[in-house]
Amino acid sequence: MSLSDHEAAAPALALEDVSVVRGGRLIWSEGTFEVPAGGIVAIIGSNGSGKTSLLQVILGLLPAASGSVKVLGKPPGEVNASIGYVPQNYASASGEAIRVCDAILLGLNGTRWAFGRTSREDRRRVAEVLDAVGAGAFARRRLSELSGGQRQRVAIAEALVARPKMLILDEPLASLDLRNQREIVQLLDRLHEDLGVTILVVAHDLNPLLGVLSSAIYLLDGHAHFDVLDDVVDESLLSHLYGTQIQVIRTPQGGLYMRSSG
Repeated sequence: MSLSDHEAAAPALALEDVSVVRGGRLIWSEGTFEVPAGGIVAIIGSNGSGKTSLLQVILGLLPAASGSVKVLGKPPGEVNASIGYVPQNYASASGEAIRVCDAILLGLNGTRWAFGRTSREDRRRVAEVLDAVGAGAFARRRLSELSGGQRQRVAIAEALVARPKMLILDEPLASLDLRNQREIVQLLDRLHEDLGVTILVVAHDLNPLLGVLSSAIYLLDGHAHFDVLDDVVDESLLSHLYGTQIQVIRTPQGGLYMRSSG
């Protein structure tokens, strides 16, 4: 079986009795679950619960202290070329003066010295991915000239340009106003539908994402768990998770949102 066939047949993420230790301190343990490929999955937990550590384990930057981790069917780090990553605070490796199109080209080629030697296919791919995320209109502007919402679109484009099978976003909505939050969530939903990519989203506030999520990984009481969204959006569980009383509101139109009532 080829790598691509193996990736397609495997869960997006599989953990078996995983524990994570940092600086001699146990961060979380007993992580045993499989995340099916193709969904939009939230990663949630209180501050310090180990969300960042989980991302580092997935990317092969932090080895699990025990247990087995498989990402797209392979050990962490072996398939990073198939993972697009959007950090919480996006910045190009070449600085703020770089044009948007060149920043995406850098993500495709992986080297700043590729400028001037790009193929027609490379340029076509950059234009294609910028259009896909709604950033084509400002492709030739500098990063320093962009709004927060525009900047997040560029970050997503750079993560997508090499055609990943998994997209990981760390708090992508944290610094955005409500309109831009809604537009980025709609973009993620469309990319998921059009590309079939598995999307993992670290989120503090689930409300903007509730309409598109399929499931969630949650870190609670020193353990890592996974469940479908309907079972995670539970007042008792969420109140325990966040350490404050959470009320889940279901509207007559089928909408869903959460609010703190503590």
